[in-house]
Amino acid sequence: MEQKKIIIIGAGVVGCSTAYYLNKMGQRNITVIEQGPLFETGGSTSHAPGLVFQLGFSKVLTTLANQTVETFKELSNKDQPSFYSVGSLEVANTEERLEDLKRKAGVGRSWGMEANILTPEECAQKNSLINPDEILGGLYVASDGIAKPLRAIDEMASFAESCGTKFYGHTEVTDIEVVDGQVKAVETSAGRFEVDLIICCAGFWGPRIGEMVGVTIPLQPIAHQYVFSNDLQELADETEEVTAPLIRDQDNAMYFRQVFNGIGIGSYQHRPLPVEVSEITKYGEAKEMPSVKQFTPEDFFEKPWQDAQKLIPGLKQAGVKRGINGIFSFTPDGMPLLGESQKVRGFWVAEAIWVTHSAGVGKQMAEWIINGAPTLDLELCDINRFDTYAQSPAYYKKRSIENYEKVYDVHHPFMPPETSRDMRVSPYYIRQKTLGAYFNEKSGWEQPQWYEANDWLVAKYEKTILKREGWAAEYWSPIIEAEQLHTRQHAGLYDGTAVKKRLEVRGEGALEFLQQLTTSNMDVPIGHVTSTLMLHELAGIKDEIKVIRTAASTFFVLCTGAVEASWIKKHLPVSSRIVIQDLTAGMCGLGVMGAKASEIMYSLDPQIFVRSEWEIGRAKEVFIGNVPVLAVYDSYAGTERWEFFTTSDQGLQLWDALFEAGREYQLIPVGDRALENLRIESLSLRNGKDFWSEHDPYEVGLDHMVDLNKQTFIGKKALIDRKEKGPKRLLTTLLLDDPSIVVMGYEPVFDEGKVAGFVTSAGYEYSIGKGMVYALLSPKSVNKESELSIEYFGQRYTAKIMTKSTAMTN
Repeated sequence: MEQKKIIIIGAGVVGCSTAYYLNKMGQRNITVIEQGPLFETGGSTSHAPGLVFQLGFSKVLTTLANQTVETFKELSNKDQPSFYSVGSLEVANTEERLEDLKRKAGVGRSWGMEANILTPEECAQKNSLINPDEILGGLYVASDGIAKPLRAIDEMASFAESCGTKFYGHTEVTDIEVVDGQVKAVETSAGRFEVDLIICCAGFWGPRIGEMVGVTIPLQPIAHQYVFSNDLQELADETEEVTAPLIRDQDNAMYFRQVFNGIGIGSYQHRPLPVEVSEITKYGEAKEMPSVKQFTPEDFFEKPWQDAQKLIPGLKQAGVKRGINGIFSFTPDGMPLLGESQKVRGFWVAEAIWVTHSAGVGKQMAEWIINGAPTLDLELCDINRFDTYAQSPAYYKKRSIENYEKVYDVHHPFMPPETSRDMRVSPYYIRQKTLGAYFNEKSGWEQPQWYEANDWLVAKYEKTILKREGWAAEYWSPIIEAEQLHTRQHAGLYDGTAVKKRLEVRGEGALEFLQQLTTSNMDVPIGHVTSTLMLHELAGIKDEIKVIRTAASTFFVLCTGAVEASWIKKHLPVSSRIVIQDLTAGMCGLGVMGAKASEIMYSLDPQIFVRSEWEIGRAKEVFIGNVPVLAVYDSYAGTERWEFFTTSDQGLQLWDALFEAGREYQLIPVGDRALENLRIESLSLRNGKDFWSEHDPYEVGLDHMVDLNKQTFIGKKALIDRKEKGPKRLLTTLLLDDPSIVVMGYEPVFDEGKVAGFVTSAGYEYSIGKGMVYALLSPKSVNKESELSIEYFGQRYTAKIMTKSTAMTN
């Protein structure tokens, strides 16, 4: 393997984990630089209470936590364990929380984790400190526990040093040299280090390192309260640091762990306490370590302490020994910041990571650097996921603080953010507001979910509409279903501005560049539209994209988002004459779809939109009135669709022209939720929802987009190998037997009582009259066409694999 000169900045648990796994994979010539002492550096690792609750609604975070636990167990020895497997309890004080824990237990099974709902009495049996009268039940995860990161670091560092890695403590990074967009050297208080690759693992100091190379690291340090109780009578005989299960009381925004004879208590009840990076002291400049601020008792003792005593009555006699306000990093979306920056080649980031996910991140970072891709999909963690709007402190600081405030809330997948809104609006935003659009955010854009102006349609389709209840009815309106039904029968006008990134790839070599990047033949006539895939080096699907050839050496590319756009740009050779221009901000999109779509376009301009002159999968540059547009004709959701792209200054005029032309054909504005339902109903897949970079085209039924006769493309060799080995999962369509039930996504699917996979997308198929889902299942369950069941809030509902005959029969 190619040996690179690697500098890791930061010797906390993330930096040491990354060094450990790089060495395990054969990488050498690694240097770790730490501004504080080795290894109690003064960062978040040094004061972290070590609670590891692995299970969450995020598959990627759950997997990273699983890998961390496995690593820490491997690094344990009999006298100095790096992990105590004592289990955890998440308790519920409200019916809403208890229902959410049932949903979480189901998701645990989807992710391959065992989690069980317990009665209050059973919770007290697991941890006798709990007052069962204060709770309604709890979720028990036996494999959770307490991490001892400093012990793990000692083992990791010893192994790394045995492989030649050098560690420098009390060494400050003062500058980073970048030449022609590539890192070249790190200047430190101990001298200059030539580098090929830098990995920034500096924790909440990360933004300061990012500034040295002109890369924004959008995280907000926030102080968080943690106190230690005096000894409890109930724990008087304990000699081990921790034997009792951890406790998380999310209804009161608190967590608890045993610390020998006392209790450690963390609270999120207090007001946000943001800390500016410039205010954080260096090691040795404060009484305590840099990651610890002075305790603010007024934030703790008014309510949190009372709540803590109700749940654990033994605290009343014990009282509080001492408290700290420890600093942790929060991001706008609650996810870590990982990967190589698009702006500077060789500058990698592993930031905003808690101990819970630390070793898992180190493992994946090592795979990413050495193999070109991690085995786990990290799209949601990619440092490049934030467009320029989201790199402003005005955006990410407010959104990160909001994330802190809601960290223990019951999170609904359609719950809109409250802060940093109206960052991006389409040119027809004023029309959408007039029509009563209910907005959510999508890639920073204000995206209509449904329109109150369509409320009159509810009565029209009342006998057909499925009335949703409970969880499925939150952040929902029957208008969504009415828009879905009406579009199928007539036509809908939808805002496509936020749906995709819009890139122009042009110049000498553009065709060859796209041939290497995609799985299909890009050498098509001008005006042809090609739906194709991009694979990474391990043959996982990086994205499904649409490419329109607009000239001999010019291509219009529609990709999913900022991460996928950055991946395209990353593969552009340094000396290339190809220009990749991001047109997203200056261009808007509108679509007309439905049974009457072509009639509307013909009535608008019978000379341009003559159906005989258009074929499915064709694009032309035309005028609609005064507006120059790139018009694309294709099918979607089993019906005709026209998409139009123009410059933002012309967008409002385009909206008005299409809206007016559609009046006599009952054209309505359609929100994003109805569009999503139509997608599911039409068996169309979505990147990041139904498949991601862990899956290959054969597993998800997209192999028709692969041309193995092409001489080469990224991932081809690995794809052939994966094809020969056969799929690990198969994306399958299921129909729920009960016509009154819909699910939401990520629920476990059972085959004869055993977990066979999980739901990805979920909707309602009105032409059949049943709930419909896509599910990633084991090939065994798919091939024998089993009768399956889907667990939803602890209840199981029978489902069958949808076949062509099923659809035709209905």
